[in-house]
Amino acid sequence: MPSSKSRFLSPDERQAALSQRRNLKMARSAHAYVRGSTVKFYEWLETANGKVPAGPPVWICGDCHVGNLGPVANAKGRIGIQIRDVDQTVVGNPAHDLIRLGLSLAMAARGSDLPGVTTARMLEQMIEGYMQALDDEMAESATRKKPAAVQLGMRQAISRTWKHLAKERIRDVRPTIPLGQKFWPLSEEERAAVEALFKTDSVRRLVTALHSRDDNDRIELLDAAYWVKGCSSLGRLRVAVLLGVGDGHYHEGGLSLIDIKEAVQAAAPRAPKTAMPRDNADRVVQGAQCLSPYLGDRMRPARLLDRAVFLRELLPQDIKLDFERLTRAEATRAAFFLAAVVGKAHARQMDEATRRAWCAELGRNRTKSLDAPSWLWLSIVDLVAGHEAAYLEHCRRYAERPAGETVGK
Repeated sequence: MPSSKSRFLSPDERQAALSQRRNLKMARSAHAYVRGSTVKFYEWLETANGKVPAGPPVWICGDCHVGNLGPVANAKGRIGIQIRDVDQTVVGNPAHDLIRLGLSLAMAARGSDLPGVTTARMLEQMIEGYMQALDDEMAESATRKKPAAVQLGMRQAISRTWKHLAKERIRDVRPTIPLGQKFWPLSEEERAAVEALFKTDSVRRLVTALHSRDDNDRIELLDAAYWVKGCSSLGRLRVAVLLGVGDGHYHEGGLSLIDIKEAVQAAAPRAPKTAMPRDNADRVVQGAQCLSPYLGDRMRPARLLDRAVFLRELLPQDIKLDFERLTRAEATRAAFFLAAVVGKAHARQMDEATRRAWCAELGRNRTKSLDAPSWLWLSIVDLVAGHEAAYLEHCRRYAERPAGETVGK
């Protein structure tokens, strides 16, 4: 990326470059394509009327793939495995999260060259882990035995400090955000809007909530940049803000990295006749507080340049788990554990009678050869076939080609 500020793209030019980057990122693997194609999943759901049971209306993740589950720290530094990304959250059908997670796990298994029978066993373990999380007596033990990838992620999360976060996110422990591939300069209008935002009381309280900071600590905006990040967020307003909090900016807790992300209309279908905030930022934050309390307590809704945005302070402990290469045993353990995490997120919103009724529904429609609901298996088979074909077509259109060769329209 050019080092001269004048050679960076203007806000009006960002969209085309970001779309190209997103398309190439999704072409890296079938699993990457699934992570970046949430809308395609919900297009499939529209044709699946009657095939999927109607679960009790609760806040769901809406984009429940394996990359959106992992270690999350709360404001006091305690770490748990929870849902990490709730941009698509709505009050909806919990079965949608199960199907989306099952699709993601199935594609991860295919990427690890595991046989189809392993995918069947993963779905069985998914349902088992999810249903245990709905049971008061078994919920705690459901997430006690962590698969190797989760144990590794937890060890890494516990040992991480601000320096790890800075080197990973901004690659510099000095109080600046280096411009380059990941960060582009803001326009003057964007910079002024960000500065005004951090003078509001609500945002000040978000920044001082962590590390036992004082409510009256001085907050200095050290740097800000447009953040080029993620498949789902490419093309939206995304800003990284580096703050100095208190008198010293170099001690642990004295620097703060804030992620500002535009909240847009969710693709996930909401349950009929249910109340939900109209403002998309309010929706995301409220959903996070219900599904992932550690994350939700560190988020705030706001407006930036007349757009709905939500803010959260990034912590070193918030990391993504690596499920790129799985063994057969690890695949089934991961399916059980991750489904239990999702089950706990759903269960905390249900009373005992609702949990029992939902468990009974999940226990129906099982066959002698597969200890998982037939609707789940048939949904995953259908989705895997559709996404495999769509991924190959996506690669034909967008993957990198030899110099001078044009990409087909």
